[in-house]
Amino acid sequence: MQVNYAGERKGISGSMNQASLSLLALVVALAAPVAAQAETAPPPEPGAVTLDPYGDLRYRLEVGDQDGLPDDAAASTLRIRAGFRLGEWHGFSLQVEAEGIVRLGPEDFNDTVNGKVDFPVVADPSSVQLNQAFLRWRPHAAVELAAGRRAINLDNQRWIGSVDWRQNDQTLDLAQMTLRPAQGVSIDYFNAWRVDRIFGEDSPQGVFRDTDINAVRIAHAASPVGTVSAYGFWIEIPSHPASSSRTLGVRLIGDQPVADGVKLLYAAEYARQSDHGANPANFDLDYLLIEPGVGVGGWTVKAGLERLEGNGARALQTPLATLHAFNGWADKFLTTPPDGLRDLYGEVGYKFRAGALKGLALRAIVHDFVATRGDAAYGRELNLLATYPIRPNFVLLGKFAHYEANSFAADTTKGWLSLQFSF
Repeated sequence: MQVNYAGERKGISGSMNQASLSLLALVVALAAPVAAQAETAPPPEPGAVTLDPYGDLRYRLEVGDQDGLPDDAAASTLRIRAGFRLGEWHGFSLQVEAEGIVRLGPEDFNDTVNGKVDFPVVADPSSVQLNQAFLRWRPHAAVELAAGRRAINLDNQRWIGSVDWRQNDQTLDLAQMTLRPAQGVSIDYFNAWRVDRIFGEDSPQGVFRDTDINAVRIAHAASPVGTVSAYGFWIEIPSHPASSSRTLGVRLIGDQPVADGVKLLYAAEYARQSDHGANPANFDLDYLLIEPGVGVGGWTVKAGLERLEGNGARALQTPLATLHAFNGWADKFLTTPPDGLRDLYGEVGYKFRAGALKGLALRAIVHDFVATRGDAAYGRELNLLATYPIRPNFVLLGKFAHYEANSFAADTTKGWLSLQFSF
C-alpha cells in the first residue's frame, strides 16, 4: 500500500468525524466480549445461524528519511477494525466489516491528502469507512456466488491484492463466481465496478469509479508438481485510462522434498500485457518471474529475477497489486519506470521452532534494480524484517528498508514498528 509545522494539532486528526469514531469504538467494545464468549460457547444447534464477531487493533509507528525533502516523517497511527460473519442459512452467508484509521500524535508526515509535501509519504490518512460488506451464496458444494464490497487476493497478489500492509485495505465492489468442478481445481471470475484504494475517499486518487474490471483465474493443485494457474485480467479505469490493460499469464509454484528436512522451492510466472479499453497507447509488454529456493529446517534461502518490460514510452504496470510486497519495501517502484524494471534479488529467512523465541521469524532481502531497456542501473536496496507472536493473537513486527539510488529516485530509509491484537 502509505512534518513539523507551527500550530500542529495533537491526537486524532480533525478530518475524522467524532461521532463516526465513537460508533466504531462502540462496535469494537461490543464485539470483543461477544467474540470471547463465542470461543467457549457450545456448538450451535443443527440449522441454527451462527454469529461470528471479530476485530483487530493495529498500532504502527512508521518513520522515513528521503533525500531531497527537508523533513523526516514520523507517522503514529492506529487501525481499528471490527466486523461479523453470519453463518450459512440455506446456502446464504453475510460478512460486514468497518474500519477506522486514527492518527496519534503530531502530523509529521505526508498522508497524501494533508498537503504536507515537505515530508516523505506515509499513505495512511485518517478515515472511517465500511471496509467490507458482501453476501455469499453456495447453492452447491462446488458453486459459490458473492456480491458486494470485498478484499480480494489472487495468488501472490502481484496483479490483484488487498494491500493489507497499509492501514486501509484496497477493496473491490464486485460480483464474483467460484467453481470447484474437481478435486484440486478451482475457477474464479469476477467483475468489479469500483475500487476503494488505500488513500481513502478524501483523496482524488482514493476511488476508481465506473471501472470495468474482469478477472478470470483457473488453478489446479497438481501433486507433486505444485499449483498451476492461468489467468486473464481485463482492466478498464475511465478516470485513469493509462492504467487500462489486458494481461494474460500462467504461474507455477511448488516445493519438492530432496532429502530429510530439505525441500526445493520454486516459483515461475510469465505474462503478456497489452493496451485495452480507453488506453491511448499501443503496447505489448512481457512479465517474467523466476524464483528458486531451498528450505532446510528453519532456514529458507531464495534467489529471484522479476522482469517488468518497458519500451521507453510505456512499461508493464500492476495498478491493483499489493505493490509494497514487490521490488523493495522503500516503495520506489510502485509505478514501473518507462524503461522497465529488472529486479534481481536474494533472500535469507529463519524461523525459530522451539525455546523462548519460538515463532520468531527473521528475513533479509537484497535487491539490485536495473532498466530492461538500456540496462541503466537504478539502485540497490536492503530489507530487514522480524515478526514475533507474543501470543497467537498478539504480534510484534519490526521492519527496515534502505534504498541507495544510482540513476532513479532518491536515497530513502524507512523503519516500522507495529503491534497487532486480533480477537
